[in-house]
Amino acid sequence: MTSPSREEAWTRIETLGKRPDAAAIRRLFAEDPKRFERFSRRAGDILMDFSKTSISDEVMDSLLHLARAVALEGQRAAMAAGQTVNVTERRAVLHMALRAPAEAGFTSGDEDVAAEVETTLSAMRAFCESVHSGAVRGATGETFTDVLNIGIGGSDLGPFAVLRALWNPSMPMRPHFLANVDGHAWATLKRRLDPKRTLVLVASKTFTTAETMRNARLVREWLAEALGEEALPAHMVALSTNLKATAAFGIAPERVFGFRDWVGGRFSLWSAIGLSIALCCGFKAFSELLAGARAMDEHFLEAPLEDNLPVLLALVTLWHVNGLGLPAHAMLPYDDRLARFPAHLQQLEMESLGKRVTMSGLPVGRATGPVIFGEPGTNSQHSFLQLLHQGTTPVPADFVLVAKPEHPYRQNHQLLLANGLAQGEALLRGRDSDEIRAEMTAAGALPADIERLLPHRFFPGDRPSTTLLLPRLTPHTLGQLIALYEHKVFCLGALWDIDAFDQWGVELGKQLAGVLLPELDGDKPIGEHDSSTLGLMAELRRLQGEG
Repeated sequence: MTSPSREEAWTRIETLGKRPDAAAIRRLFAEDPKRFERFSRRAGDILMDFSKTSISDEVMDSLLHLARAVALEGQRAAMAAGQTVNVTERRAVLHMALRAPAEAGFTSGDEDVAAEVETTLSAMRAFCESVHSGAVRGATGETFTDVLNIGIGGSDLGPFAVLRALWNPSMPMRPHFLANVDGHAWATLKRRLDPKRTLVLVASKTFTTAETMRNARLVREWLAEALGEEALPAHMVALSTNLKATAAFGIAPERVFGFRDWVGGRFSLWSAIGLSIALCCGFKAFSELLAGARAMDEHFLEAPLEDNLPVLLALVTLWHVNGLGLPAHAMLPYDDRLARFPAHLQQLEMESLGKRVTMSGLPVGRATGPVIFGEPGTNSQHSFLQLLHQGTTPVPADFVLVAKPEHPYRQNHQLLLANGLAQGEALLRGRDSDEIRAEMTAAGALPADIERLLPHRFFPGDRPSTTLLLPRLTPHTLGQLIALYEHKVFCLGALWDIDAFDQWGVELGKQLAGVLLPELDGDKPIGEHDSSTLGLMAELRRLQGEG
């Protein structure tokens, strides 16, 4: 049963959200010259400014009341203690242990989690050093220059986002990713690879993921054709726990790096799944990434709720979703190196928070995870930001700004930052009729044209945004940023009383694809399907039969 204090807290938030001025932001700045100071927080290297939202003192008090009513601090402690937080799969959730020192004391039942993590990290470190030194080479004696990571979902998105952010040509190896089972992806990628110098990582915990294994077989055939079957063990590594399947695939046991079921896929880049990061950027950079995440972990575990960045980031989202009824959220990193960060967050947030029942299996009764989308600035300004400024439904946005670039083009960077600041200010301010008339009059427009164009050029303003400011984009600061959003997801799961660590919604499509594949190939008679699926299958078979 829902506790009275929890229901009272929800009622307060929903009542505040129904006020006529609930979404107003400009007036809050007019009333409080120190609003930025009061509605921004720092942790580690990150400054988070959420003053450009309609959260007032009264709203924040209500949000914090809800956090305490759902015992958020107790749920946080339970996760850190290795208790069964993922209730539907009866698993602990211990991705924090992957970046923690041994003395942090993470356990799962009787299992010494720290010892297992250290064993895996030591094996990864030794392997990276052997590859980088040339002690481990390809079958023809060539040193490895390229890493091909074959995986999908969490076995691709997290490592890809990190390497897109951190890698540069001075680093030890070149990264490549193959996720989509579409053969065009491999046909394009293999042109850039020399099989003699390519080290292949097959990333699948169970070693049964259909898309990953289909692509792995494709790449295996490519290596065998170029180098011979006997060369395969020298070029292939598995990131998996299924030793029987990896052995059958031809991968030696010492080339298998595992991780446990208390590591969810979308939280796994800190585990053996991050081997591509360590190989391409160097193990030192990978260690700094872990250390940055650990710094955010410590802040999340220790800071009071009112100063806790992940908690506050979650409460801002909850206010937008449940207080104001806003169903989408934009991620706008104003740094091209973070181009893949929105894609990582799409899985992290939507796979975690796209749930419709509570922990006990009852309907949630309230909206849960919003739709996440995004692109780097300034590209996004010339595509979908039109909708954020003048669309019918406001879309909250997170801006990520990096103060100092790693390139010498100062004016480009200043223009980039000016655009990022300007978009947040424009969403807040809008443009009223008097401003438009004055501007058009000064430009010599005729009064009739001014009145005709006025509705089209009007910006309502009062559109919410949160800004995260980093001094530089380094492994350490990136680790903090990613961990911040991981903990935001945990907090929202606790607040909404949903299991943020399972993903049953992806299973049905997998099962149906397994049924449809032999039917589409003609190996089995077509079974019972809806008329749309039957019609599409018939047309596909006709088109494919035409040669």
